[in-house]
Amino acid sequence: MTSAVSAASAPAKDVASPAELSDCQKIFVFAVMCLGFFIALLDIQIVSASLRDIGGGLAASPDEVAWVQTSYLIAEIIVIPMSGYLARVLSTRWLFCVSAAGFTFTSLLCGWAWDIQSMIVFRALQGFLGGSMIPTVFTTAFAFFPGKKNVIAAATIGAIASLAPTLGPTVGGWITDSFSWRWLFFVNLPPGLFIAVVVPLMLRIDKPNMSLIRSADYLGIVLMALFLGCLEYTLEEGPRWGWFEDETILTTAWISGLAGVGFVWRSLTFANPVVDLTALKSRNFALGCFFSFITGVGIFATIYLTPLFLGRVRGFSALQIGAAVFTTGVFQILAIPFYAFCAKQIDLRWLLMFGLGLFGLSMWAFTPITHDWGWRDLLFPQALRGVAQQFAVPPTVTLTLGGLPPTKLKLASGLFNLMRNLGGAIGIAACGTILNDRTNLHFLRLAEHLNAPNAAMVERLRAVAARGALAFGDPAQGHAGALKDLWSLTYREAQVMAYADAFTLIGLCFAAATAMVLLMRRVGPPKSASAEAH
Repeated sequence: MTSAVSAASAPAKDVASPAELSDCQKIFVFAVMCLGFFIALLDIQIVSASLRDIGGGLAASPDEVAWVQTSYLIAEIIVIPMSGYLARVLSTRWLFCVSAAGFTFTSLLCGWAWDIQSMIVFRALQGFLGGSMIPTVFTTAFAFFPGKKNVIAAATIGAIASLAPTLGPTVGGWITDSFSWRWLFFVNLPPGLFIAVVVPLMLRIDKPNMSLIRSADYLGIVLMALFLGCLEYTLEEGPRWGWFEDETILTTAWISGLAGVGFVWRSLTFANPVVDLTALKSRNFALGCFFSFITGVGIFATIYLTPLFLGRVRGFSALQIGAAVFTTGVFQILAIPFYAFCAKQIDLRWLLMFGLGLFGLSMWAFTPITHDWGWRDLLFPQALRGVAQQFAVPPTVTLTLGGLPPTKLKLASGLFNLMRNLGGAIGIAACGTILNDRTNLHFLRLAEHLNAPNAAMVERLRAVAARGALAFGDPAQGHAGALKDLWSLTYREAQVMAYADAFTLIGLCFAAATAMVLLMRRVGPPKSASAEAH
């Protein structure tokens, strides 16, 4: 066993330094990895506009079909912080290959799912196996493109990090409407196979160290899995079941809290922790994780709110929802060359401040929302959000990870990406709670004005009741129909007001984050290199 481990951990003759690859080879393999990064992030939201179709195809209830997205998120949020440790064991090369191959195979299984239970299991496997493609791209970017070149590399992965989940509902809606929901998963097969073959042939930035398996922090891994898995479950299911009024939610919250405390203690005291929390001693890294968290709130919560509004209030189909939210991605793509130019001329801290401030402004532009808003009304706020994402995410990547030495980069990139997904989970949970509680509050307040002195309400009630009496031939049925119509109208307006409240809260988060950019230091090159990074 010892000899096998030694052989596995011995330097391989075919492992080359990044310096031995030409610039064209580096760009090509980085682009291939970015493709894997894109599809892994795309699949978080690709099902969001098509859950109703998936539920119909698998004969699942709305509560059951929600787990198609929840199971993926729980699995992915567990594996992302583990990716740094896994990359040290297997090497970045083979971890990315295994992740791409596993993601591709489980995508095939998701497309073949025969009932909701099998779909949930396959989606969890898809998230767990594919999640490692996300942080490893960051490690490769800083290894391949040091110095000023990493600004462009960071801009690329930062753009993809915010663009992929934004395009998810659009791509998913079009695929479902044009083919069927099963092709949401089959579409991953060609790029997944291509990535799984190309990356191990060309990627050479580090070496495997199988001996780390013996000294792994298995207790820390278990505590982290319990902490993040139960936290994600609590956040996803809490709004639906009344939070701590439900015994299951209360139990998972307690498990998450206790496991979280144990995980932090273990990570700070164990010699080789699975997640390096000491990176948080760096002011830029700690602030960068906070900004990653806030941008996760903004990106994922608005992707959650906008399709939900269009589906529930406007009654849009999956394709119509995708077309309506498409403008965010278009304007983000258009902003890429402007960001690339500005990043060479202007301090990244000011670009980050501009991006976060513009994101908050875009949320304020959503607040006048009414029940008849469509793609034309959403165009301006979504255009602002698209530009804001491009100016907020890439500088966060560079300022947070650009100054870390290679020895810390692998483990730190997992923590950095975890914060974005965690922000998204908390943002979605908070918005779900706001929609539920504020809708009820606004409904009661509106209902207080629906009384006899309200002449407009009385006239509308009389007119609708008269039409109903003629249609049913019964005045009592006509009056009941008029009251039902009034209730639906009031509830619709209460819902719209709750959406405005949710956008306002997100905007306030970005206003606070914008002010905190002043605490960041100008990023400099890492103080030391590491043989492990070569």
